Amino acid sequence: MTQRRFTITIDGPAAAGKSTVGAEVAHRLDGVFFDTGLLYRAVTLAALRLGVCANDAQRLARIAADLPVDVRRPTIADGRQSDVLLDGADVTWELRVPEVDRNVSEVSAHPLVRAALLGLQRSIGRSGLVVMVGRDIGTVVLPEAELKVYLDASAEERARRRCAQLREAGQVADYETVLADILMRDERDSQRAASPLSIPDEALVVDSDRRSVEQVIDTIEAAARERLAVTP
Repeated sequence: MTQRRFTITIDGPAAAGKSTVGAEVAHRLDGVFFDTGLLYRAVTLAALRLGVCANDAQRLARIAADLPVDVRRPTIADGRQSDVLLDGADVTWELRVPEVDRNVSEVSAHPLVRAALLGLQRSIGRSGLVVMVGRDIGTVVLPEAELKVYLDASAEERARRRCAQLREAGQVADYETVLADILMRDERDSQRAASPLSIPDEALVVDSDRRSVEQVIDTIEAAARERLAVTP
């Protein structure tokens, strides 16, 4: 990977396709892909395993500060963009189960939890040519990024995509339940006091409802190459 510092942030609501798009953009640009949402999902999963409630900010922050998580390039061809290990065990798909979906927004809304993970995110984001996806990357984590993208899609389309993703991984997925979870997460993400979901200043806004994944990737790649050509 090139050591040149160039950060692309991709923010947007749950299940908008940020990870799928971000991973391919990183691949095309010979960069590193990092989904910051995996960190919050890992904290949520660890908390569920320990019986810690999603409203217990103090205990959640301690879990986040000492999180035994490792994110690596994918080693299994099952649709994943990376391997996620929690305390040495592969939990890549366990991070996507409905129980984690229902709790991760509340967990990630706590300022103490976000603060515990902020330094790690910034360090990774400025380590080279990096594509980072999340909810507040272009607004809070790395507002100075060279290219900021906001990827959007309707709740109905996002629910359809999430169901397909879960079924591909061999899990049961009910569309109405997934849609309700997504609508709940949208409300929480946009209304939370700490780092609410919003469109970053000067962001490239891409609505993926009427575009194929390939078209979305092409749009972001073209914008990135244009910025790279003029960035010292």
